[in-house]
Amino acid sequence: MLSQAPIDLGKVKQNEVDKEALRLAMIAELDAVSLYEQLAAVVKKDDLRKVLLEVAREEKTHVGEFQALLLKYDEEQAEELDKGRKEVEELTEK
Repeated sequence: MLSQAPIDLGKVKQNEVDKEALRLAMIAELDAVSLYEQLAAVVKKDDLRKVLLEVAREEKTHVGEFQALLLKYDEEQAEELDKGRKEVEELTEK
């Protein structure tokens, strides 16, 4: 993503703005995780690598915070997430 939003929140239905804002925030955090982990894989300095990986972990926490709110505000999302978890369990336990 790197600073380019995939949606224009100004064009989103008013009753959907909060949920879409949370999804957008999650995308941004996941992009940050990916960036920091990729950078950590190539930098030369150990202290820089440590900091990048720690910041990536913090971004993962942010994803969890935004996801918790999204699941609170969007029952359908919560149900579908649970269905997906169950499907993976069924597919991988055999």
